[in-house]
Amino acid sequence: MATVINMPRLSDTMEEGVVAKWLKSVGDKVEEGDILAEIETDKATMEFESFHEGTLLYIGIQEGETSPVDTLLAIIGEEGEDISTLIGGNAKAEKTEAIKEVKEEVVTETTAAVGVEIPKGVQVITMPRLSDTMTDGTVATWIKKVGDKVEEGDILAEIETDKATMEFECFYEGTILYIGVQEGETAPVDSLLTIIGPEGADVSSIINGGGTAAANPAEKAAPAENKEEKKVEAVVETTPTATTNNSGGRIFASPLAKKIASDKGINLADVNGSGENGRIIKKDIENFTPAAKPVEAAKPATNTFVAAGEEKSEEVKNSQMRKAIAKSLGNSKFSAPDFSLTIEVDMDNAMASRSIINAIPDTKVSFNDMVVKACAMALKKHPQVNTSWTETNTVYYSHIHVGVAVAVEDGLLVPVIKHTDQLGLSQIGAAVRDLAGKARNKKIAPADMQGSTFTVSNLGMFGIENFNSIINQPNSAILSVGAIVEKPVVKNGQIVVGNTMKLTLTCDHRTVDGAVGAQFLQTLKTFIENPVTMLA
Repeated sequence: MATVINMPRLSDTMEEGVVAKWLKSVGDKVEEGDILAEIETDKATMEFESFHEGTLLYIGIQEGETSPVDTLLAIIGEEGEDISTLIGGNAKAEKTEAIKEVKEEVVTETTAAVGVEIPKGVQVITMPRLSDTMTDGTVATWIKKVGDKVEEGDILAEIETDKATMEFECFYEGTILYIGVQEGETAPVDSLLTIIGPEGADVSSIINGGGTAAANPAEKAAPAENKEEKKVEAVVETTPTATTNNSGGRIFASPLAKKIASDKGINLADVNGSGENGRIIKKDIENFTPAAKPVEAAKPATNTFVAAGEEKSEEVKNSQMRKAIAKSLGNSKFSAPDFSLTIEVDMDNAMASRSIINAIPDTKVSFNDMVVKACAMALKKHPQVNTSWTETNTVYYSHIHVGVAVAVEDGLLVPVIKHTDQLGLSQIGAAVRDLAGKARNKKIAPADMQGSTFTVSNLGMFGIENFNSIINQPNSAILSVGAIVEKPVVKNGQIVVGNTMKLTLTCDHRTVDGAVGAQFLQTLKTFIENPVTMLA
């Protein structure tokens, strides 16, 4: 069913909003949490987040257009859904009614203001409507307390709406004189939230009156000339020193300050923020004066090297292979409670045996082939590792199919050597070379990559000595093979030069316990260190 999204009230005094920019277009898929548009209020330009998912079927307010709060902004629903009844004559009626309601609210607020006189400089802040469906809000945390000084741009509180917990920003400066909604309390939209004004100001009449007065009539009636004079005086009194904010770290600025700075061509790195934690706010931009560069003819010029270059980035569309890898490994990493065990293997005998085997004409065996064969034989002795987990059962495989990870141009493929335990070393070597070649040339068949019960990943050829792999589900384990390293080792009580290789077994703890994994590695170590045992 289609959901109507109205122009939200994004600040306590907002009566209408301007759509500065649409970040989604009609026909786009929208997820909960996506930013729909940038909306300019009377205080700032803010990102407006979607609290629904579906397809954007209709946009009621175009970029640059102004519309009152609660008028039709957009409609989200199912693709192809009929929304003619929502955008027909009702839209105009809703907009007219909203304008009427806004006018009535202004008249009501003005009338109430006449009844309760607000001291000069005092601002009454009500519970804001922070989402299009919000009717009341809960104060999760007060960042400021009664008596605290606040500046424009400071965060006053965290308010929990019906959709999310959001930071509420202050648009005034002064002292917090009163808090109307305590932490954990819930209050309707437009009810008294807090009062800000000069320290010591008497606000008892506002509190007793329920906080309905929103502004001082005397302030509303003040001539424009007085406001301009007051602004000029403030600039004179707060002439900023020539300080910069170019430390290279993140620059904190309110959305309104960013917009004004962009319009005036001011670099935010050159502005000194006076808000909370050095945050740049509106008045900092308005009062900013570029620092004059001193002329010191008497001093010799200092040559300072400043690196300059073009900042460039490129977006490359994810290939189907990368998407498949991301989905598969993401599911594995975040669903399987895995653990890893590492063992170091003496490779002297394996190196000698390989030399003898490869001396036979038309025979070529790699160390990886020897590891794959050893894994297949170890799996026969430890069937608990040759399993798969399902929500209802653990699947024990009587066959042994070892997958061998192969790096290709676009990512990673895992060809599968079927019935590995029944093949000799030279047969395994031929099968691995054939399948790896097909994978790199993109000619491998899907059937050649299905059905593995265990996986081997080898980065030894890149000089990697030790690493952990992500389990290739539905396998219960994967073996990471490192490089063969020549180093001093102890043999028969003597320090000699030896060759070792580290193997890391990553296991799914739902099917393989630590002791089972350790016993598997011990058996694997025996086979690799004594290759003749694999021929028995």
